[in-house]
Amino acid sequence: MERFAFKGVASNLVTYLTDVMYMSNSSAAKFVNTWVGFTSMLPLIVATLADSYWDRYTTILASSVLYAAGLLALTSTAVKWPWNPTAKKHSILSLSWSLYMISLGQGGYNPSLQAFGADQLENEEELPRTNNNNNTEEPKKDKKSLFFQWWYFGICCGSLMGVSVMSYIQDTFGWGLGFAIPTFSMIASILMFLCGNRFYKHKHKRNEDGNFFEDIVRSIKSTVSKLVNGRNNGIEYTKVELELQEKDLCNNQDEVIQQEEERVNPLRDAKIILRLLPVWIMLLMFAVIFQLPVTFFTKQGMAMKRNIGNFKFEIPPAALQSSITVSIIVLMPWYDTFFVPLVRIFTRNEKGISVMQRMGIGMFLSVVAMIIAAITERKRMEIGKNNGEQLLSIYWLLPQYILLGISDIFTVVGMQEYFYSEVPVRMRTMGIALYTSIFGVGSFLSALLISVIEFLTTSKETHDNWFSDDMSKARLDKYYWFLAFTSAISLLAFVIFCRFFRERK
Repeated sequence: MERFAFKGVASNLVTYLTDVMYMSNSSAAKFVNTWVGFTSMLPLIVATLADSYWDRYTTILASSVLYAAGLLALTSTAVKWPWNPTAKKHSILSLSWSLYMISLGQGGYNPSLQAFGADQLENEEELPRTNNNNNTEEPKKDKKSLFFQWWYFGICCGSLMGVSVMSYIQDTFGWGLGFAIPTFSMIASILMFLCGNRFYKHKHKRNEDGNFFEDIVRSIKSTVSKLVNGRNNGIEYTKVELELQEKDLCNNQDEVIQQEEERVNPLRDAKIILRLLPVWIMLLMFAVIFQLPVTFFTKQGMAMKRNIGNFKFEIPPAALQSSITVSIIVLMPWYDTFFVPLVRIFTRNEKGISVMQRMGIGMFLSVVAMIIAAITERKRMEIGKNNGEQLLSIYWLLPQYILLGISDIFTVVGMQEYFYSEVPVRMRTMGIALYTSIFGVGSFLSALLISVIEFLTTSKETHDNWFSDDMSKARLDKYYWFLAFTSAISLLAFVIFCRFFRERK
């Protein structure tokens, strides 16, 4: 329901900015990318506070209320009030204020909710067992992997409704109703979350673990102490050694490993997070491509034939984004049913492929999607020049949308599992925030690329550029080729890195 609310606003926002707020194509794209980037970056800050001072349940409730308040404010800017019918309904300031309030709410909501959901399986996921008859290990069922996969399947169902239904309502019945429906759905989701309270497993924070900021201070003090005294913190190691001596290492080895995993060790935690940065950087170009459906893909659709046969009904350009979620919903079950068993024959991996391989396949598919998008855009321009009008059907955009949907099944789900599993247990909300921050920085990077390319390609005589408002003069095909090339370089670097990367045990 939260995804329905967010996509109901974000998927068609570029149309609202160009048709109602009268922004240029490039300005509207940069506005949307900046807002999405800010929204995706906020979890890094809020997750740190949630891991340090708050519990996840409280964070979910507080942020969801702020989220709903932002949606209410957004709706009020699009409604023409009866007591003041002549007043100007829209302003950039009021629109920005309401949108960034939504960002603040989502900053705490998404990472905390996903980590809270994964926590519900923590006591059910068993460690590998030993069979007493033949002393061979039984492979465990990776419930966390299934959780992240079906979590993404679930939010895609909500996104599908938000993209397809809300874009039609906004284009047909107006923006007031188009923003009011997502608002009420978010309020309903809060009530549903409260109704399930008695079923949840609450993981309360332990005071003795301290918090993230205290860990940093403790780490600095420990480092200084080692440099000055020339010795390790003997008290801490002595305590660990005494605990290990009191335990039967053969019978309680799993328990000891789990306790060591939960023990505060700031230096170890910092090293683990730093080792994730190369993957984080190499996924940025995938995140840039991820922003195209809500910006330039939608503008492409507005310049194409949108009628269904001879009917007067026209497909809303933003509704084509639903093909991404439909492809995910349809093909996600096939991943476990057909793809994994087939690949397992060759790889002999219980999951079929590793998390790193899964992300790499998705990155490759995104490069292919950009190549197809560039060819399609070139064809659209050629037909428009030959016939004097844009006659190419909007259905020609479906392959690039569907390919991005398939790439999401591989890369996005893999990213969620990777950044959740590769951080310490105590900082898993931060791990989810690292994953979302990729799309945040990717959005800012996309806005920066648009500004730079717009500056470099603007003609002094005609003032046209690659992102011209006149789609017959725009050169989005060149922009797509540029993204395909840079993404291919990122993919090559990712493949080289994977040869030397070892998963965290």
